[in-house]
Amino acid sequence: MNGANERLEPYLDAGTIAARVAALGRDITALGPTERPLVVVCVLKGSVVFFADLVRQFDFPTNLVFLGVSSYGSGTESSGAVRLTHDLTLDIGGRDVLIVEDIVDTGLTMSYLLEMLRARAPKSLRVCTLLHKPARKRVDVTLDFVGFTIDDVFVVGYGLDCDERFRNLPHIGVLRFVDAG
Repeated sequence: MNGANERLEPYLDAGTIAARVAALGRDITALGPTERPLVVVCVLKGSVVFFADLVRQFDFPTNLVFLGVSSYGSGTESSGAVRLTHDLTLDIGGRDVLIVEDIVDTGLTMSYLLEMLRARAPKSLRVCTLLHKPARKRVDVTLDFVGFTIDDVFVVGYGLDCDERFRNLPHIGVLRFVDAG
């Protein structure tokens, strides 16, 4: 995966993404204020661009926290083994919590996160994902807010990566691996 045999095809342009993120922000804001600031959890690293754009749409107080998990390594398919790489720095007990994720495909990572965070006794726990790829589903998880439901393609850009590359793109593209032979 060094780039020599890759082709990046357009999938979601920056304007389409921005419009959908604004709509998600309105939907989440419509839930109304909570007693305390909403705890918004950014799942590192892929969600950071989406997270930054999304939280700027809210018109209520928030506490922003980060949680790192890994299930991909350097491949293009989930390994199925989820590991925590960075834990929350805030007690979420009795708090309203929103998890912000870049993509939910197999559901394994989100299932792990939900189980781990429910054990910390939040008042409520919701999920917002930019992308949902149901064709890869292995575990059912409830997604409260979904930006886009996508085909079974490998996407990069707008925070999503392939071996740590492409995160900085303002759009989302499909990464295709071309046979050089």
